[in-house]
Amino acid sequence: MREKKKAVYGGQAIVEGVMFGGRKHAVSAIRRNNGEIEYYKEPLQTNATLQKLKKIPFVRGIVAIIQASINGSKHLNFSSERYEVSPEDDEKIAIEKANQKNTIATYLGISVLAVLSFLIGKVIFTLVPVLLATTLKSFFSTDFEQVIVESLIKLLLLLTYIYLVSLTPFIKRVFQYHGAEHKVINAFENNLPLTVENVQSQSRLHYRCGSSFILFTVVVGMFIYFLVPTNPLWLRIIDRLLLIPVVLGIAFEVLQFTNLLRNIPVLKWLGYLGLWLQLLTTKEPSNDQVEVSIASFNYLLSLEKNHDEKILEFLKNNQLQS
Repeated sequence: MREKKKAVYGGQAIVEGVMFGGRKHAVSAIRRNNGEIEYYKEPLQTNATLQKLKKIPFVRGIVAIIQASINGSKHLNFSSERYEVSPEDDEKIAIEKANQKNTIATYLGISVLAVLSFLIGKVIFTLVPVLLATTLKSFFSTDFEQVIVESLIKLLLLLTYIYLVSLTPFIKRVFQYHGAEHKVINAFENNLPLTVENVQSQSRLHYRCGSSFILFTVVVGMFIYFLVPTNPLWLRIIDRLLLIPVVLGIAFEVLQFTNLLRNIPVLKWLGYLGLWLQLLTTKEPSNDQVEVSIASFNYLLSLEKNHDEKILEFLKNNQLQS
């Protein structure tokens, strides 16, 4: 009998917790200031059009990025609101929220803001290296040299930014939860029981990480930019902006490809660039942080299992009636 394919799960570090996403749900678990773990869940919205787009190579990456930005912002908003709140104030806050109108426009606003934030950040990260490289044209004048310099500046800005923010205690804890998220996924994919000891024995790095994706956009962008001119400046800027979805789409496919090769000797090295960047974006978590990550993932698994059981029961009842 053919072995059933293991489901693929992804996650994200949030404030004092971890979010995991499955096929039908996304859940978060955070550590409250009294030591208790609190959960938050959201059903994943989908439709036939999105499902079709997610099957098209290069297009599916754009869809995945947009969905991740929208879903991630909701869970990040939950964690940032709740982790510092004293449990004694929960009842008061619940009453205040009950008196507020949670409209569709509110959720839509959060989603739009998340996507816009990502796009604005991507535009800045794309154009600043262009402008800096242009100032060095007296030393590096050819198109080839300009693209190399631009890419090196982009890489330097990325590494510098990540290193500097990682020095702050707040971001360091987020990066520790990032490591806890990867460890849980690695333990699950290696068929290990999700205990703190087993999870802590796993690597804090993972081939499908968004950090790797960011680095791949730099590398992919460099090769694509070789195909377009760097002069005049206005054309170079327009090219870079128009090519953003192209770079994102191809980088996503590279990320998926390196993940497929991660257990193949020699070829697995293709993903090492992304893993090296994760040495900055992840930190070794404490046992308490791993407990939160395990709790979040187990909650997701239970929701996904209940959903599958309901579908099977529905299909079974329909077969009996027909």
